[in-house]
Parts: sequence; structure tokens; C-alpha cells
Amino acid sequence: MKMRVIKQVAAAVVCSCLLGTAQAGAYVPPPPQLDDNAYLVMDDGSGAILAAKNADARLGPASLTKLMTSYIVERALIEGRLHETDVVPVSESAWRHGSNQESTMFLPVHGSASVIDLLRGIVIVSANDACTAIAEYMAGTEAAFADIMNHTAASLGLHNTHYMNASGLPDPDHYSSARDLAVLAHHIIHDNASYYRIYSEREMSWGGHTQGNRNALLYTDPSVDGLKTGHTEASGYSLVASAQRQGMRLIVVVLGTKSMQERADQPRALLNWAFSAYQTVVPYHRGDVLTQAHVWFGQQDSVPLGLAADLALTLPRGAQSSLKASLVLNPRLQAPLHVGQVAGQVVSTVDGKIVGKQDLVVMRDDPQAGFFKRLWQHLLMFLSRIF
Repeated sequence: MKMRVIKQVAAAVVCSCLLGTAQAGAYVPPPPQLDDNAYLVMDDGSGAILAAKNADARLGPASLTKLMTSYIVERALIEGRLHETDVVPVSESAWRHGSNQESTMFLPVHGSASVIDLLRGIVIVSANDACTAIAEYMAGTEAAFADIMNHTAASLGLHNTHYMNASGLPDPDHYSSARDLAVLAHHIIHDNASYYRIYSEREMSWGGHTQGNRNALLYTDPSVDGLKTGHTEASGYSLVASAQRQGMRLIVVVLGTKSMQERADQPRALLNWAFSAYQTVVPYHRGDVLTQAHVWFGQQDSVPLGLAADLALTLPRGAQSSLKASLVLNPRLQAPLHVGQVAGQVVSTVDGKIVGKQDLVVMRDDPQAGFFKRLWQHLLMFLSRIF
């Protein structure tokens, strides 16, 4: 399908990629009605929220906290601040006494484990001892690591999240939201892609113990490839999961279900509903030249405009044939212009309803012209305003 592009010259509204309602153009049945505290379904490609309940409510995340812990460890590995083979000591505060009261990978007190084993323990078996050990190794104390977690949350735009520890133990000042957890999952999938495979591993063996991944969807839905479960008595049973079907990736968050069975059934119902109702369309890609724009006072008389990121849209299935796009250009572009500078927008519509806006950016530098060319164009601009 090819979008019909109509050039329009108008004052641009500067904004980042913003996906509006995905309801335009086709009937979409309502999402399943769920008896939980909160849920959210997000199209990972576009960022569109397909369904939500209490998306910004601040709730106890339990072991979903470990998604931030693993994100930080993975970033440190990718950036070279940690190495997979680094040996991490196990303090008495990290040791869980061999108890079944908390999830653990059975680290021995005053023993050690490698960073990569601890990361796998955090992700696959939700090991609290691994969280404390890596937190102390990276920040000195778990409280100091929580400060890193909060700084990272702020940098990712998680507005309803605050951490007090690395594992998710209950605390009145320890909370997150369904929306924030979906955004965090998106960053794990894309920022730390080389480690994302760990989230799909079904079991882990370490120190003579073999334990299974608690994400039941990994065993029953081949399209699911992560991410993490959580549970405390106060918070209930929760899950952040991601699945990919026919080129569309969804992220689903359910918080506060009443049982392990509901923790599997509810996200499965949401995924099936969303995949059957919607599709992700990418009509234009990063680097595509969409138009040439006239430039005043530049060494070049025009510059190519395109996209800094793929234009991903979430549409109801069957609505793609009605998809149109308009290019809205800033009037009277003036040099100097630099690559990446915003010069307009692509506005996508279905049956006249806006379903997406994304910035058009300059794709080639255009320095300012010499004195005489600028003088001549000032005269032309003046005359154009008169006549």
C-alpha cells in the first residue's frame, strides 16, 4: 500500500512522534474486561496505547522492580563498566539463608558469582540475593543503588516510579505504574537488545539448583519472548510480557491479578485481542527523502527533508487502505540549516482523523550563502511580501 502524499505549506507545530487514537477507519471491539488493579497494552513499534486501565496509578511493582535492576546491569555491560566474567562477592546482607521466603538463586554467604550469572538469576528466577549482590557491587550499598535506579527512571521519563530497593520488597515509597513498566520494557528490548534473549529462557541451573522461569506464557505462547513476573501478598500477581506476531510487537502489563492462573490468562486475552484488532504499519523509514524544501539565504536553494526515525503507525485491521499523509512544511526556511533540524511534519490520517504526527527533519547541511546572494534574496523576499 502506498500512501498518497499531499504537500501543504503551513506553520508547523513542533512535536515528537505522537500517535493518536487508533480507532479511526474500522470497528474495533472493546478489550477484555479484567478484574485486576491495572493493565496496559502498547504497540512497541509506534508507542500507541491500545487499551489501558489505571495506567498511571502508583502500585507496588513487587519483582517487576527487577526489570530496572537488570536494565542498569545490562547498560553497564554494554558500556563496558561491567564485564560478564567479573566476580561479585556475596555479603551476609545479600545471602538469603537458604530460605524459601524469598526468590533466590541460592548464592552462598561469602561466596561469589559472575555478573552474567547474577543477571540471569535476576531475570529468569527473580533472585533477590542476586539483586542485592549486584547492587552492592555496583554502588556500595543497596540504598545507593536505589538512587541509581531512580536517576535512571527519571532519565527514561518514568513519572510514576520510585524505588527503595533492587528486588521489589514492599515499601510505601516503592511504586511504579503500568505505563512506566511498559516504557521500561520497551527500553530493555531496544537499548539492550543483545541481552534480551535472556528474558525468554525457560530455566536456569546454578550451584546445583535448577529453577524454571515463572512466566507461564513462555511455555504456552510461542510468540511471547519475555519479560518478567512479580508477586507479593500486598501487590498480587503481576506480569510484563512482550510478544511478536506477523511483524508487530506488543507489550502488555497486568498488575494485581488474584492468582498465578489469572496472571497468565489475562495478558493472553489482551494479546489475542490486540493482535486480532490492530496492525503496525511503517509507510516510511528513517532516512527516506520525502520532499525537497526551498531555502532562503543558503548556499543551496533547497534541502532534502525526511525522517529521523521510522514512521510507525498503529491502525485497526482493514484501515490501511484509507491511510493518507500530508507534509506540513515550515514557511520560509532560512539558512544556516543543519542535519536533524526540524523543518515540518508528516501528518497521517485515516478517514480524516489524525492517527500520527512525526517531525520532518533536514537531511543535509546548508550553510549560509555569501553576502551578495543574501542581499539579492532579501530583496526578493521583500518584493514577495508586497506583491
